[in-house]
Amino acid sequence: MRIRKRSWTKEELEKAEFYIDKPQENKGKWKSAFKVERPMHIELGCGKGQFIAKLGARNPNINFIGVDLIDTMLGLAKRNVEEVYADENRDIDNVILTRCNIEQILTMMDENDQVECIYINFCNPWPRGKHHKKRLTHTRQLELYKTFLKPGGEIRFKTDDDNLFSDSLNYFKEAGFEIIWKTYDLHSENIEDNIVTEHENMFSSEGIKIKALIAKYK
Repeated sequence: MRIRKRSWTKEELEKAEFYIDKPQENKGKWKSAFKVERPMHIELGCGKGQFIAKLGARNPNINFIGVDLIDTMLGLAKRNVEEVYADENRDIDNVILTRCNIEQILTMMDENDQVECIYINFCNPWPRGKHHKKRLTHTRQLELYKTFLKPGGEIRFKTDDDNLFSDSLNYFKEAGFEIIWKTYDLHSENIEDNIVTEHENMFSSEGIKIKALIAKYK
């Protein structure tokens, strides 16, 4: 997604206590990056942060890491987290934002950083065949995630793209994951705790059905 640069981004991120600019320094010790040790979840490609902000506020007993590569996105995510937590009159003690190329996620995570859930929401579908390996759900990427995903942990994936979803079902199986739930029309399921993202609203308003799945790491 192309997004206009904001001049305030770098300064605001540097001042934010819940932003880490050099995530590789926490490799193997993300548990201690939070003030209180709790189960950890991670969102890969957190974008503007609406999802992780609401998820973190609803789940105070879980620590969340939001990862994106684009500084401007992270700046907007920082503001969204602050807004949601201010509305809840809560300190931001269970969310950390950081910048990383997800294709190189093992530069910041290892087997000591055991997370219980990975969220991937509306990632780039990379429709051209020669680019498929760039997909965040590609088998190659899933093998990387298994390094830091706890056995029995889950990957929760949402997309508007039919081909990406169909291919991802195969990717998860190839990587040894079990698909324990899937839907080709998420909004028809009336799931109470579904957090609707900006992309989700946009695609749904265009009549595009949202596909989703939960894959378990056996």
